[in-house]
Amino acid sequence: MDILVLTTEPVVEIDGVKYYHHPNGGGMVAETARVAETAFIGPFAKVCGHARVSDEALVFGSAWIFDSAEISGRAEVFGNAKVFGNARVTGDAKVYEFASVFDTAEVTGFAEAFGKAIVRGSSVLNGTMKVTGESGQAGNPSSEAKESE
Repeated sequence: MDILVLTTEPVVEIDGVKYYHHPNGGGMVAETARVAETAFIGPFAKVCGHARVSDEALVFGSAWIFDSAEISGRAEVFGNAKVFGNARVTGDAKVYEFASVFDTAEVTGFAEAFGKAIVRGSSVLNGTMKVTGESGQAGNPSSEAKESE
């Protein structure tokens, strides 16, 4: 699919916040968010609030990045995934399907959160860790999950 963004001027205003189509992918980006030109925001994806997407990160499908979440490196967030709060997805990590990453949780390295996984609190998924499933949850506000090296 070739996507040609005809304008990067604001195209819609929601609750006083203007949104524009990202030039690399055409997804919706709030004027309050920071998204690098090198990042890809797919046509149905949304980046809202004070979220940041940098480097060569990919956000596509119906994924939604909001609040003060950060996506960086070559991380991928796609499907119906949501990353919000002060969560971070970095490196080559993937968050997809219906997974949610929030609070101050971090998914990094080659870690993956997918299915209906919930990664929250101060959890850290790193290395090659994977969280998935109907009830897959990593962490609570006082725990941290780490892969031993």
